[in-house]
Amino acid sequence: RPSPPPRPAGPASSCWRRAVAAMALWRAAVAGSCVALLLLLLLLPAAASLGLSGYFGTKSRYEEVNPHLVQDPLSLGPVAAGSRLPVACAPLQLRAVLRHGTRYPTAGQIRRLGQLHSRLRRQTACPAAAALAAWHMWYEESLDGRLAPQGRRDMEHLARRLAARFPALFAARRRLELASSSKHRCLQSGAAFRRGFGPALSLGGDELEVEVNDSLMRFFDHCAKFVAMVEENDAAMRQVNAFKEGPEMKKVLEKVADALCLPVEELNADLVQVAFLTCSYELAIKNLTSPWCSLFSEEDAKV
Repeated sequence: RPSPPPRPAGPASSCWRRAVAAMALWRAAVAGSCVALLLLLLLLPAAASLGLSGYFGTKSRYEEVNPHLVQDPLSLGPVAAGSRLPVACAPLQLRAVLRHGTRYPTAGQIRRLGQLHSRLRRQTACPAAAALAAWHMWYEESLDGRLAPQGRRDMEHLARRLAARFPALFAARRRLELASSSKHRCLQSGAAFRRGFGPALSLGGDELEVEVNDSLMRFFDHCAKFVAMVEENDAAMRQVNAFKEGPEMKKVLEKVADALCLPVEELNADLVQVAFLTCSYELAIKNLTSPWCSLFSEEDAKV
């Protein structure tokens, strides 16, 4: 979020590069909005999503934090007191750990969404279920977490905002180094970030490549202790699984099942979560209010 110094968002997870002389930011890709539960209310404006969008975490779009970007994606935002460097100071170097741009859901999430959508298509007598059944299931498993077009724009615009904020660091003959994990969305984010500077900046020329360095950018994959004690340890997720079965999630499950006229046994925490995430993805990827948002209140979002 580029107002004044960028700060990393969300876990280091799968991303991407290191910048020694230029770079900054993180991205959380995605968010959602809120439509009403009944067909009569499906025309509510996207503003109705405001109660949910604060709970999308790393799926939040930049514009939720910096609303001025909605009108002008290259805006540096309002100038806050003390945000400018003193005249006597000159920036020497900029380093940043950045998250990838807005991405599509993973193949697993898309499969779960398809399962839920198929069940709803059988509930034609239920208004809320019928409204969601009419929604076009356009996600395909081949998208599998890849960078969305909006994600490319995220990174290009970020680069242009950084160049405008620190022009001395992005002048000709300055050195730029980019490193990424081997994840497809991260490599594409790195390429889009480099493209945002344009050939006019002469930062190593268009041929500048993004270094693939998993030992740096996905260091946890190379940590034997982490792999053994967390990644391959079923007990590591015990508290997460307990919460999925707990009273808070059970209350949300019962509410969603009732709204969709489904037996609560046909739903689980993973299916409900993917419905909530679809609300966020639709806003971030397509900039529209998804009917999936209608299933959730702000209290549900907190859970």
